[in-house]
Amino acid sequence: MTAGIDAGCVRLRIASADGRVGAVDVASERPAVAQALRGRPADKAVRLVPLLFALCGQAQGRAATLALDAARGKECRAHLDPAIQREALREHLWRWLLDLPLLLGEAAMRQEFVAAAGWIAAGQREKLGALLTGPGIEALRRRLTEVEDVDDLEANFLPLLDAQASLGRWPRFDPDFCRQPHWQGAAAETGAIARRLAATAAPATAFAARWLARLEELRDWAAGNATVGAGGTASAASAAAASGRALVETARGLLMHEIVLDGERIADYFIVAPTEWNFHPQGSLPRWLIGRPASDREAVQRFAARAVAALDPCVRWELEWL
Repeated sequence: MTAGIDAGCVRLRIASADGRVGAVDVASERPAVAQALRGRPADKAVRLVPLLFALCGQAQGRAATLALDAARGKECRAHLDPAIQREALREHLWRWLLDLPLLLGEAAMRQEFVAAAGWIAAGQREKLGALLTGPGIEALRRRLTEVEDVDDLEANFLPLLDAQASLGRWPRFDPDFCRQPHWQGAAAETGAIARRLAATAAPATAFAARWLARLEELRDWAAGNATVGAGGTASAASAAAASGRALVETARGLLMHEIVLDGERIADYFIVAPTEWNFHPQGSLPRWLIGRPASDREAVQRFAARAVAALDPCVRWELEWL
């Protein structure tokens, strides 16, 4: 977010009992951006949105514009938005080339990242494809299978939705839903893995599966195989009178904006971000942590770092022991 505004934090609070992790509280603590937009002139509010988010600014800005258009009666069918798609691909690259090597004890691939980001911007798919199937990425893939992972057979993934379909599931948003969104009454995960696995069985392992889903989304683009539903997909639909909703698939998953107008001012604004899905208090993270040995707190910290990175928050995270 812009200077002077705290982007927020995913806070883990862990309690141990009998030498094991006995309880995990997950809280996404974020500033009330949507609340600050209420009462503002609609066009000015929408122009402000991408300036308030350090990550996924293209996606946030486009979602705001589409939601406002839909509130005015202009709907938009699901399609791949090139700017949002490029943004999502760069985020995937950042994770794979800069973050993942460090988590695995390797050196960040900084030069490769700069080159690959340029190839995406220029549409040079073959060059990116060569990198993604080259020895550096293959070495990271092998290392992923060597580090400690966990079974993840209980994962619940959010299905692919467009804006119109979402209205059938959630006719109106409210602040509680924005803080803790749910699918059919339960926590659900979004992101590249959900886009690829929503209709199939949960993966056997948690961390590697989520990293590999991001890689496959990159490879799909490089091969020219990306389709509607992949990262970069956007849609918008009109809800009640003077109300519109937009859905955008970002690198981290489903982002939803809903705008209610009062004339040409924002009467109500709701944002449901991917981090609120993926770091739900009843989501994957507590399930992965509860029951682990807790006598070595540094080991728990290292495991938690890998778990959080697999879910990929858009803000910093902190761990507290209770």
